[in-house]
Amino acid sequence: MRKTCVLLFTTSILFLGLVFVLTETGPIASAQQDDTPKMPEVIILGEQTKLGKVIFNHVKHNGGAYNIDKMSPIACVSCHHAAQPDSEIAKHPPLKTSWPAGRTTTLTSELFSKDPRGSGVVSCRECHSPAGTKPKLIAAIPEIKHEGSPALISLNNQQAFHRACIGCHTEVKKSFPASKGPTQMQCTFCHKK
Repeated sequence: MRKTCVLLFTTSILFLGLVFVLTETGPIASAQQDDTPKMPEVIILGEQTKLGKVIFNHVKHNGGAYNIDKMSPIACVSCHHAAQPDSEIAKHPPLKTSWPAGRTTTLTSELFSKDPRGSGVVSCRECHSPAGTKPKLIAAIPEIKHEGSPALISLNNQQAFHRACIGCHTEVKKSFPASKGPTQMQCTFCHKK
């Protein structure tokens, strides 16, 4: 009886020790303690829209599966336009602001891989917040003049996403009419309830 108790006690101690080691230094701890930013595979946009959310496949867009020229991946700054030096931004009006201010590098997947925290990438909503809210990184939602009129357009997240996505999809259709990408009038191609 005494041998059984000692064996049971020893086994329990070993088991608890194993659990401690796995949670403090093993894969469970690594997953919990690793707060290094990761490039998202999929981004959910417009979760509260009447037409339904948009599941944006970040990997296919930045990995080369989708692109206007069908030759290279879409450049990170095509969407993350503020992630480049002011001198580059000046070449692409109406863009005005780099992030962070005084930036000297252009965001690439290589830069992000080497230094995820220092790459200066932020989500679109950090500047293009929902209508009626204040952006986190800048004083107000960016505004641009409407093409052909003096009216201002507030580039909230909905406007910014639609302009960026539809603009690119339109260019793809012009270059490759047989492409499967959606056009401006095919809302439910992207929006799913």
